[in-house]
Amino acid sequence: MDFEAIIYEKDKNGIAKIVINRPEVRNALNIAVRQDIKKAIARINQDKDVRVVIITGAGEKAFVSGADLTYFNVGTPMIIEEYANDLGQQLYNDIENIKVPVIAMINGVCFGGGLELAMCCDIRIASTAAKFGQLEINVGLMPGGGATQRLPHLVGWGRAKELIYTGRIIDAEEAERIGLVDKTVPPDRLEEEIKQLAQTIASKSPVIIRLAKQAVNRGMYTDLASGLAFERESFALCFATEDQKEGTSAFLEKRQAKFKGK
Repeated sequence: MDFEAIIYEKDKNGIAKIVINRPEVRNALNIAVRQDIKKAIARINQDKDVRVVIITGAGEKAFVSGADLTYFNVGTPMIIEEYANDLGQQLYNDIENIKVPVIAMINGVCFGGGLELAMCCDIRIASTAAKFGQLEINVGLMPGGGATQRLPHLVGWGRAKELIYTGRIIDAEEAERIGLVDKTVPPDRLEEEIKQLAQTIASKSPVIIRLAKQAVNRGMYTDLASGLAFERESFALCFATEDQKEGTSAFLEKRQAKFKGK
């Protein structure tokens, strides 16, 4: 499977990496990038060896600077609605629901659709040099890739509205303080920090992590009682796996567990 606008790779530990590869335009999301990400998601979900996914942008200046506005300049409402459904909101939903944990490695500016992409990831770790913002309002638009729904869950309703209404850019320190990112590290430590986190996650049971991810995601968009019911069912399913038996036996025998994802 060939990719035009991203780099896709996977190491021996099952850590896959998607690099948005348009540094000349600060990794702006055009149709080619979105289609490539969609293909990469399909590959990941079919590959039993993938344990963790890292998404980042090429170069040091940008994670993703936003959507490529050249397409929007000629779009009609019908065309844009179809685009937003397939390569906008649906693509972001597909990222959020990748079967394994997804880590956003935010190495520079993270604006507009780029921030929406980051918010779909399970964990966001950023360089202290990163900048963040929903800038759509500055070009006569509003967010269309999920920010009006996901941003309030992360930073609160009032703060989300302020960021969306003003298009204000915030630094990494503020992003961490308000909960938009989970951790910030110096630029020269970002890659190593992500690598260590990914390796830790990859060492756990992929089948149990998948159940846990599904439970957390379900809880984000439902009421407490429904979320708890789903968690209870998922917890019970753990006992149908070989990994649960291996994990418990390893603990009791005081040895390192060897999870097989079964």
